[in-house]
Amino acid sequence: MRKWWIGIAVALCGLIVFLALPSNYYLRKAFVHLTPKIDQYPIFHNRVVKAGNPVAWKRASGYNKQEIPEHLCSSFEKYGTVSFVVIQDGELLFENYWEDYSSQTLSNSFSMAKSIVALAVGCAIDDGLIRDVDQPVSDFLSDFSGYKGEVLTIKHLLTMSAGVDFQEAYTSPFSPTTKLYYGNDLRKVAFEMKEIEKPGVNFIYQSGVTQLLAFILEKATGEKLSDYVSRKLWTPMQAEENALWSLDHKDGMEKAYCCFNSNARDFARFGQLVLNKGCWDGKQLISASFLEKATTPDSSLIFAEYQVPNSVYGYQFWHLNYSGMNIPYMRGILGQYVFVIPEQNAVIVRLGTMRSETRTDQFYPDDIDIWLEAGLDILNKKI
Repeated sequence: MRKWWIGIAVALCGLIVFLALPSNYYLRKAFVHLTPKIDQYPIFHNRVVKAGNPVAWKRASGYNKQEIPEHLCSSFEKYGTVSFVVIQDGELLFENYWEDYSSQTLSNSFSMAKSIVALAVGCAIDDGLIRDVDQPVSDFLSDFSGYKGEVLTIKHLLTMSAGVDFQEAYTSPFSPTTKLYYGNDLRKVAFEMKEIEKPGVNFIYQSGVTQLLAFILEKATGEKLSDYVSRKLWTPMQAEENALWSLDHKDGMEKAYCCFNSNARDFARFGQLVLNKGCWDGKQLISASFLEKATTPDSSLIFAEYQVPNSVYGYQFWHLNYSGMNIPYMRGILGQYVFVIPEQNAVIVRLGTMRSETRTDQFYPDDIDIWLEAGLDILNKKI
């Protein structure tokens, strides 16, 4: 018995020493906070994305005169919904909040931030700071010179077809995804990626690839990502509230693949911008041609996970077909969604604490059907 206790004590001492190593900073944080949550921005350093010209959404004449269909209410509760917003014709038609959330409460975008990064790339191209999507990554990041002579381009990063060895894993504390989220050195993790196959062939979802886009944007623009997004998008879109973008360390780099913290009303502005083909209040913020490509799946790629042609992903935007409608959308791991519904001239936003683990035949989480059914019901029954 005594030997058994000695063995445990030695193992615990070894674990403590292991966790105490500077390189394992992210593990210490992961063990304390466990899985990511929608309200964790206070545990990180953050940079303000300033809302420099706030203008509230105009309320539609039928504002909040509809309700979420009764048969869907249990599903809203099951998946921990905290915010649900419907915009139509550029006006606020419906909003509802749960728990302690309100129209001002910050919530993590998670991977919806990837779409924001793509929009920023489009702005940088419009500004002439990036030549076009076919510009080599090596023009900005010399570490990525291409695989066996095949040039790695910005388009390959945008379409998640970079051919790098980043393992997207959310349950392992030792995965690079965990290192990105809880670590304090995004550059180290991102630049440890190796080019292992020809780019532009396989669509493989990899958060580290979006982080590379952020480093390119910072170098191309000479600005912090938050400042550039504030100047080019957040302020011109007249966001009502400042957002916070979580950093890897104080005065560090934005966790660009995730961690843009805002509220449902202001997240809806990104959907409205797509709906407006890049125009806001009479000003073209981003070229319509870039947005068209960003929200259209690159069918030349193979969706590697299922070995079928890619029909779901463009430039960091997802895409689905629902009831005959082609819907581009932003998506986060805990059920964060911004859906763009051109046929209804509408945007639907859902924020919450979880999503379904099962997929439809279009490879999207099937909880999406709940949010679309509810939103479309409100839109179709508006007074």
